[in-house]
Amino acid sequence: MAIKFHESTKEFHLYNEQISYIIRVLENGQLGHVYYGKHITDKEDFGYLIEYARRDMAPYPFEGNSTFSLEHLKQEYPTFGSGDTRYPAFELEREDGSRTVDFKYKKHEIFKGKKDIEGLPAVYVESEEEADTLEIVLEDKLIHTQILLSYTIFKDIPVITKHVRFSCEHSEGITLLNCMSGCLDLPDKEYEMVELAGTWSRERHPHTRELNYGVQSVYSMRGCSSHQFNPFLMLKRKNADEFSGEVLGFSLVYSGDFLAQVEVDNFDVTRVVLGIHPNEFRWELKQGESFQTPEMVMVYSENGMNGMSQVYHELYRTRLARGTWRDKERPILINNWEATYFDFNEEKILDIAKKAKDIGVELFVLDDGWFGKRNWDNCSLGDWYPNLEKLPNGITGLAKKIEEMGMKFGLWFEPEMTNKDSDLYREHPDWLLADTRRQYCHSRNQYVLDFSKKEVVDHIHAQMRAILKDAPVSYVKWDMNRAFSEVFSNGNGRSWQGKVRHKYILGVYDLYERLTGEFPEILFESCASGGARFDPGMLYYAPQAWTSDNTDAIDRIKIQYGTSYVYPISSIGSHVSAAPNHQVFRDTPLETRANVAFFGTFGYELDITKLPEDEIEKMQEQISFMKEHRKLIQQGVFTRLESPFEGNNSAWQVASEKKDEVLMAYFRLLEPAQGKFERIYLKGLEETAKYSVQECFGAHMDCGVHYGDELMYAGLSVSDCSAGIPMLAREQQGDYFSRLFYLKKVEE
Repeated sequence: MAIKFHESTKEFHLYNEQISYIIRVLENGQLGHVYYGKHITDKEDFGYLIEYARRDMAPYPFEGNSTFSLEHLKQEYPTFGSGDTRYPAFELEREDGSRTVDFKYKKHEIFKGKKDIEGLPAVYVESEEEADTLEIVLEDKLIHTQILLSYTIFKDIPVITKHVRFSCEHSEGITLLNCMSGCLDLPDKEYEMVELAGTWSRERHPHTRELNYGVQSVYSMRGCSSHQFNPFLMLKRKNADEFSGEVLGFSLVYSGDFLAQVEVDNFDVTRVVLGIHPNEFRWELKQGESFQTPEMVMVYSENGMNGMSQVYHELYRTRLARGTWRDKERPILINNWEATYFDFNEEKILDIAKKAKDIGVELFVLDDGWFGKRNWDNCSLGDWYPNLEKLPNGITGLAKKIEEMGMKFGLWFEPEMTNKDSDLYREHPDWLLADTRRQYCHSRNQYVLDFSKKEVVDHIHAQMRAILKDAPVSYVKWDMNRAFSEVFSNGNGRSWQGKVRHKYILGVYDLYERLTGEFPEILFESCASGGARFDPGMLYYAPQAWTSDNTDAIDRIKIQYGTSYVYPISSIGSHVSAAPNHQVFRDTPLETRANVAFFGTFGYELDITKLPEDEIEKMQEQISFMKEHRKLIQQGVFTRLESPFEGNNSAWQVASEKKDEVLMAYFRLLEPAQGKFERIYLKGLEETAKYSVQECFGAHMDCGVHYGDELMYAGLSVSDCSAGIPMLAREQQGDYFSRLFYLKKVEE
């Protein structure tokens, strides 16, 4: 067992070879936090790490004892108002308005493996030997309510997961006002906080700030995890970088409103909480009812930010993503959106598909505009039946024709939305998630459906199921193109309204669960105007996500770089689009567009029928290259080498687990005048092994044979020229320049 309970000291020690996490039952029966970090040897008593002090103005619960105060103790799941005046991990209210509680240790259970969380996505195990779980029950006897704190520690990776369940047995019931998934109190504030922030078309850029007194947080109150912030934060020591130093990662497996908050008190104690955002949250529990929080995933690394990321990549790729497509290489696709937008018919679609098939594309995806009377974004959402004026043979007929070409067929849905010009709205105006007695907002001419109502989810499920059952659909792109505004569930009473935001997400998860269960062979890709719902909750149902609506390669370097802080490369939807780009109008070489898009699922989003023959030939080469290397890319170990946020250059690599293959990409944004020589220092190679180095798609292919230590410590030259290698041709230089290198271990 990786979890020990020491009866004499009432201490719990969760540990593996890399990390330790220690909890202790305090004198007042509540749980104290003792230690989290690098593995330390187990022993009976770590009580000396619990620090007491007499400090003026602090509240003390024990008469005659002026050292024990919750205001200054590090706690495991703290509340407000029992002496601790910092932000709490939870808050509840009784019928008479009292919010005072006293949850004390009652019992615990330690067992092998990990349980599923009913109704919510979570990481899982395939064998009981992979992890151990501790469940601690706290009870407030006065209000007959229990809190179950669940902790799972994985055997071979530095991961601990947490989640919480509240259960009420009080006849008058209780109301939850706040319930974080987890809390961590740290003994100092010598950290920098890193979050992933942005907006539509520039999602998940990393931002760093030094911790200081008070509260620093990221959040979403938009109904989705959002373009603006991701449900993740990182604390890193000030000397930590990509490759060394202590880093703590906190990730929430959830797709709705969230709060990720760090508070530093005036004695330099740092408190981290992560969970459902309490704004507009009010969950009444009657006798016999319970509430389950989402799961928080903590990762510890002593090998810098890349070390943290690689743990998240492995865990989320293999123990969060599920189903048929989890371990399969992803098909190379072409999507018609930027090629046609709403202006298409069956003939135009088949022309694009045939040309794509000729160069090796494996999947054609029909995007928005195929249903109802949809010729613009102002109608028909919710009417999931084919537009026979555009597609006289329907989705089934089109899909069969594309399959007859030897390609698979994919289809776009936006199931959570409607337009006022739709049959669905005309029949069910009360299904809008809005207070229809007042003026309410639209976005992209559309409105949110109330997925907190089961009948709404049932209706959408029936329509989607009918299409997917009849047509040979192999891929579904599931979009969600607006945030919440005036949240109100029509026809439901006051007690329902505080549950709506969370119940909405539970409705989305329910629809995903039904469809993935009924159609396990379909590859689902999540999307929310690009990256507004790129989160672990979605990854549980859809093993890949559309990373951003911005398909510009240069912007995508930053977006994909930031996304890789948490999410595996196999989850990053990445396409080669037209030049000039449709979002930022930048004209970028086809080679660079592909070199960025290779590091993801890879596909095309342009009108292939209008391209010159030389570009078609290049695309054919790119597709052949991706087919040869996609297993390495999508299942290998990804490492960030140079940050695009720190200069003119960027680089990253992906290596096989055996360290016998590496693919490394180098990007230079702008051509410098009389620029300096550039080297990239690779990582994770076998030092004494020899590697042949080849440039892919370059003017010269063979770059010689080099030892692993040489490539890591002396570096690989990526300058325009170096000894023995001629100057690159003019057309291969200039702005938005990239190079791609393939390394293969040479067998002696």
